[in-house]
Amino acid sequence: MESISDRDGWFWLNGEFIPWREAKTHLLTHTLHYGMGCFEGVRAYDGPNGAHLFRVEAHTRRLLDSAHSLDMGLETTAPVLIEAQCEALRRNGLTNAYLKPTVYFGAEGMGLRAQGLSTNVMIPAWYLDHYISADAAEQGLRVLTSSWSRHHVNISLCRAKTNGHYVNSMLALNTAVKAGFDETLMLDPEGYVAEGSAENIFLVRDGVLHTPEVTSCLQGITRDTVIVLARERLGMTVHERRITRDEVYTADEAFFTGTAAEILPIRELDGRQIGRGGERPVTREIQRLYRSLVRGERDNGLAAYRDWLHPV
Repeated sequence: MESISDRDGWFWLNGEFIPWREAKTHLLTHTLHYGMGCFEGVRAYDGPNGAHLFRVEAHTRRLLDSAHSLDMGLETTAPVLIEAQCEALRRNGLTNAYLKPTVYFGAEGMGLRAQGLSTNVMIPAWYLDHYISADAAEQGLRVLTSSWSRHHVNISLCRAKTNGHYVNSMLALNTAVKAGFDETLMLDPEGYVAEGSAENIFLVRDGVLHTPEVTSCLQGITRDTVIVLARERLGMTVHERRITRDEVYTADEAFFTGTAAEILPIRELDGRQIGRGGERPVTREIQRLYRSLVRGERDNGLAAYRDWLHPV
């Protein structure tokens, strides 16, 4: 199996581009040991007018907000980071791609009281097509409710996209995958629906769209995009509220959203079929609108969202 570290290409690191194979860090890098860092996942698409980044301004703002919340001092700005992401695509010859801007502490000290740590920013970019499989978006996912709860809002910074949080997600996902499922559904500490391992969740009931309120779940950018499309393009009512697990069981439709995942329907939860199986009219329409939007197509009034497409 090819190692992702053994390939040609370029990394952006603290304002400079370095060869991909030379993108290395010390074994005592502080973030490696303690998880204090933050990142974003950004998608690039090849559209009618060339490659573009989707909602890169929102992603970059969230990265800077995450770093600020973690008290990781950054001396760079959003315009610099956005241009660096564009240049990372150009240098690597990519159009359809995934970028992962990441902020991390250096190796100047160890321990929770370490002082004088450098704050570093790296931006890798690589080709990305389907997040799980080409069939998943059509057939839907088999999902298992996790015994691992999502973080309480006073345990960590739930709105920050923090490196260490994903230990929680991986524990939940690995349990589900080992049991033969495609994904997991995580509940918050009070037992209400939170999110998937790396996706927000929506359900449809009687023509109304529902999604968990932003407390212990991440304030997803794809989540926000879906809410806007549902309200403005489909005329749907959208409720952001607490949702119980049995509401998902009895929903007409349910789907996950995420930058990498895009829109993925949920076929069943805990062995219970969601809705009428393959009949997912709302999910399919949101999938269609989202795909057209992120790929730069302008039908169905999508030109109104052209500011979400940042040309490379």
